[in-house]
Amino acid sequence: MTTTRLELDEGLIEALRRSHRVVVLTGAGVSAESGVPTFRDAQTGLWARYDPEQLATPEAFRRDPELVWRWYLWRRELVEAAQPNPGHVALAELEARLPGLVLVTQNVDGLHRRAGSRRVIELHGDLTRNRCVSCSRSSDGPFDLAPGVPRCAVCGDLLRPDVVWFGEMLPAAAMAEATAAARASDAFLSVGTSSLVFPAAALPYEALTGGATVVEVNPQPTPLTPRVHHAVHGPAGVALPALFAAVWPAV
Repeated sequence: MTTTRLELDEGLIEALRRSHRVVVLTGAGVSAESGVPTFRDAQTGLWARYDPEQLATPEAFRRDPELVWRWYLWRRELVEAAQPNPGHVALAELEARLPGLVLVTQNVDGLHRRAGSRRVIELHGDLTRNRCVSCSRSSDGPFDLAPGVPRCAVCGDLLRPDVVWFGEMLPAAAMAEATAAARASDAFLSVGTSSLVFPAAALPYEALTGGATVVEVNPQPTPLTPRVHHAVHGPAGVALPALFAAVWPAV
């Protein structure tokens, strides 16, 4: 394993330069650089007395849907106030250079799309979307809770945030697509993720099994670090622009 501190060695640069099927997995660390609080860090102010697991479960929604919605609307406000950082932008620019790039994210803030990324596999959903609890129809756009919890325009049942809650499975199609991409990749980058949350944390190992060069970009070591070919210790907003400029100078 080669470990660097933003000193990008030639082995890493050459390995990525030879790659055609690149997969990038991003986690909460990427969004934290834009000022988006992590899931548990969002428990501040009026919400400090609540455990996230009391608010992010199907049971909590059934028990008090308006309370859950108020928390998620507050979280939406936090996300709307944030802007994509240079890491998000670098990935969007790389997608324009490498049309085969597959971007997989554990984040629900939509910042990758706001930065310009088009092909994004969202494993945990999107905080800015709504989904019907019965017919699963998705919808976008803000709403006012004054008339009560919003309802589906098609079937009339309650709308919920279109995110994965505790006790729920990840979207099968999204996970299958991400797994297939990881297995077929010749380079896999794990960026800003703790490598602790499964099944997403299994994706780098799928890539390793398939023979890909696996690179980790993270300020701190993780359980994945001993297994990767190259570890770049630094924030995504600094490391990704520098790395991509070295590997793909035209980006």
